Amino acid sequence: MSRIAARFEELRRAHRAAFIPFITAGDPDAETSFAILEKLSAAGADLIELGVPFSDPMADGPAVQASSQRALAAGMTLPKVLELVRRFRRADAKTPLILMGYYNPIHAFGTARFAKEAAQAGVDGLITVDLPPEEDDVLRAPAAAHALDIIRLATPTADEARLKVILDGAGGFVYYVSITGVTGTKSFSADNVRRAVARLKIHAHIPCAVGFGIRTPEQAAEIARFADGAVVGSAIVSLVADATARGLGSVAIADEVVEFCATLAKSVHAVRREAVVE
Repeated sequence: MSRIAARFEELRRAHRAAFIPFITAGDPDAETSFAILEKLSAAGADLIELGVPFSDPMADGPAVQASSQRALAAGMTLPKVLELVRRFRRADAKTPLILMGYYNPIHAFGTARFAKEAAQAGVDGLITVDLPPEEDDVLRAPAAAHALDIIRLATPTADEARLKVILDGAGGFVYYVSITGVTGTKSFSADNVRRAVARLKIHAHIPCAVGFGIRTPEQAAEIARFADGAVVGSAIVSLVADATARGLGSVAIADEVVEFCATLAKSVHAVRREAVVE
């Protein structure tokens, strides 16, 4: 059983949802982002999404775009992202880690080489935002050869036929995008998301996590009542930006971010997830 499947099974038995924080690798620099990364599990992260910085992150809103720019300006590259994962795995062999990003850096690195090195580094799954199901064979085949889950995105505009396409070949969990638009720019309607997750679960053979638009512990807890996981990204990278702008050092930035993540995790874990979604 993969780390992702094992973690969701553990959570299912406990009747609770996963807290899944997102940070951008190398934001605001490599050492600070690693200082955050290595403390997330102890702060309550059940899975971790690590963003691979890219110069044109079209699905991301201003906060995540800015985090990519800070990371790139500090010299972060895809090989250095994999090195951060290797360092993380020296102390943490259990927490699932997903790389989230875009295909261009993977293509430039070499897709087959990337899948092999990512798996060897300790990556468990891949979210490649700009590779829809019709085009992700180029990555899905080498990923499968190294037991990497391809995690697909489902959106509010997906109809029944589209959901079946999205789920065919998906692994790990399905990531439901709670809003139309880019990350961090809108708030979600809990009732709408609840209905969408219920519809998705009719078709899904894997867990369903919800992201985009979750910014507060209260919103995360609301999602945790009916979804298998709550993903928080823009609020976390915004805090990194704020702490950096205030001139805080690496340790202080990490402490602020980890404290916020612990608050989010506590809210998610305090909710007993509904066994059946109506």
